[in-house]
Amino acid sequence: MSFAKQTVRDIDPNGKRVLVRCDFNVPLDGTRITDDRRIVEALPTIRYLAERGGIVILVSHLGRPKGPTPALSLAPVAARLSELLHRPVPLVADCVGPAAEEACRTAKPGDVLMLENVRFHPEEEANDPGFAKQLAGLADLYVNDAFGTAHRAHASTEGVAHLLPGVAGFLIEKEVEHLGLALDNPKHPFVAIMGGAKVKDKIALIDNLLPKVDRLIVGGGMAFTFLKAKGYEIGKSLLDETNIAYAGALIREYGDKIMLPTDLVVTRELTTDAPTRVVAASGIGADEIGADIGPDSARAFAQVIEKAGTALWNGPMGVFELAPFAAGTKAVAEALARCQGVTIVGGGDSAAAAEQFGVADKVSHVSTGGGASLEFLEGKTLPGIAALRDALTAAR
Repeated sequence: MSFAKQTVRDIDPNGKRVLVRCDFNVPLDGTRITDDRRIVEALPTIRYLAERGGIVILVSHLGRPKGPTPALSLAPVAARLSELLHRPVPLVADCVGPAAEEACRTAKPGDVLMLENVRFHPEEEANDPGFAKQLAGLADLYVNDAFGTAHRAHASTEGVAHLLPGVAGFLIEKEVEHLGLALDNPKHPFVAIMGGAKVKDKIALIDNLLPKVDRLIVGGGMAFTFLKAKGYEIGKSLLDETNIAYAGALIREYGDKIMLPTDLVVTRELTTDAPTRVVAASGIGADEIGADIGPDSARAFAQVIEKAGTALWNGPMGVFELAPFAAGTKAVAEALARCQGVTIVGGGDSAAAAEQFGVADKVSHVSTGGGASLEFLEGKTLPGIAALRDALTAAR
């Protein structure tokens, strides 16, 4: 898929102040970053701009603060960036106001600085025009490299792009090209693996993908709505009652494409030491919960995934955070790693599972966006990308 927006290659940052929206919403254990993938993925854009004489002003959110919240300061991110860039990345005490203005005014070409959590200001999520104007006043150019928040029309993701020349960073370009490949020009057989909790969360995705894929593998909590639609008893397993009819209609129309679990790991309680047993998909007891696909299903799913020309994974196969129910998700992750085709892992839980099972570096692409990658794959327009300048007509 050709990228339809201008990128950092289309601007001259030398001597310019460049406001770069990144997605540094990383998981923290206290002040310790437990997964720095989103920081690492932002490095190419940051280095590109700094090496070409730009004054790089990084802006991001972290968590969902209600006003200034010390526990959600970007200080750990600034410290980790300093290590990765082998240079100091000072954290400015605020993202707007006198401190931010002075820091940006006195910074030198090649400097990299980070503004404090933009969501400390409620005007950010409200896409307040005045707040966007304050952010834009800090810089000459704008780069959006925060794919994970590109589905949000916030001041720092969408508002600023209407006030400054706005282009995409390398990460957004990479995300759109990889995810767009699955939508527009997949190599066949095209296999989509879908899991997660409820069918209702994936209806738009299913509707967009089913006509394009050769096989749709369904696992996780959403599988039980499909099994219920087939007339199976599912005990106390997760059920999306409002979409049983929808699942049944899909089975009737696309039954030759849809793969459902044939066996399941069930338990009476979702704990690490609860007794489990493997049953046929039609054999769940009234007081049992389906918590993972079974070994036969894992093998069957893996065989299809390994032969895919394009494989797209969005959603775990079970409660993989608990060891007794992780085998199915692990089998899918490892099958993706063995696949010789294009392998794409959606963000959120799928990305976390890819990291947990050691395959993140063995697939073609792991998306940094949870909701953003889901909405993109649903075919929706992402406002943080739409607001950027359209690609130059002359070929690069």
